[in-house]
Amino acid sequence: MPTLTRPARALLGTAAAATLLLTSACADADSAAQGAAGSASATAGTVEPTGDIPEITGSTLVLRVEYTGGFVTPAMVATRLPMISVYANGAVITEGPTTKQYPGPALPNLQLHSVEARDVDQLVERARSAGVQNGVDLGQPGVADAQTTRFTLLTEQGLQVVEAYALVEAEGSQNGLTADQVRDRRLLSELVTALQDLEKTLGAGRVKEAVDYVPFEIAGVAMPWQQSEGDPAQTDKAWPGPALPGTPLGTGEMGCVSANALVATDIYNAAKDATIITPWTSGGKKYTVQIRPLLPDEHDCADLMKKS
Repeated sequence: MPTLTRPARALLGTAAAATLLLTSACADADSAAQGAAGSASATAGTVEPTGDIPEITGSTLVLRVEYTGGFVTPAMVATRLPMISVYANGAVITEGPTTKQYPGPALPNLQLHSVEARDVDQLVERARSAGVQNGVDLGQPGVADAQTTRFTLLTEQGLQVVEAYALVEAEGSQNGLTADQVRDRRLLSELVTALQDLEKTLGAGRVKEAVDYVPFEIAGVAMPWQQSEGDPAQTDKAWPGPALPGTPLGTGEMGCVSANALVATDIYNAAKDATIITPWTSGGKKYTVQIRPLLPDEHDCADLMKKS
């Protein structure tokens, strides 16, 4: 029996309706999707590896796989998106295909899928069976500058968090690991593969066709704009959100701002025809802004930094 079965079943009266509302609203129009996503944003917040069980609502995060660390820039650390996020109401948010064109679009290609409560239970059980539980020793393979794959799972025993350093890079190799650690890592790799193909994992017709995820809340990580040699000409755009650069992030000149409701909508709409190197103007200065749609369990810049 899946470990989240009882909480998930308790939500059946509202979860299906919430999922349908969120999906249809996104498909209809930006404004309607804003309202639906907004209703899905009141959650327990960023997950932490504790034994506490947060109040379960339709938009409570149930399962997430994401990358942390690695040899990447501070801006990439702050704006990196999870591979997959599964919520109690059946909403599943993933990052869709990206273009190789440079400069790429300012907005990431976030996709919203929808599954039923029983499928959420199945995914929870799949993650539990793969060994996502606090205290698992996955070893430290001798690989430099690799990413860590973080698994977060909500069970009846509380939040379970497992971090596997160099899960991909050390796959299929002992590399200083014990036989048990190699086996446990393989199970987690198989879980990642299963989550990347939900149609195959859950069965044909179990996953509704994806629609664009339109955030109710949005963040922007800003740095002073600089013209790089060889970059195509870009048109300045007025930044419609809070004054840049915002709250400092670490050392240097990088800052972060966040917005919700109508201001988030203005940023989202303005970014639709912008690129990752568009000069955004604010307070008489130009900035490069990495735009990060906030997921239903995220609400501001502080939440982004907790995930790094």
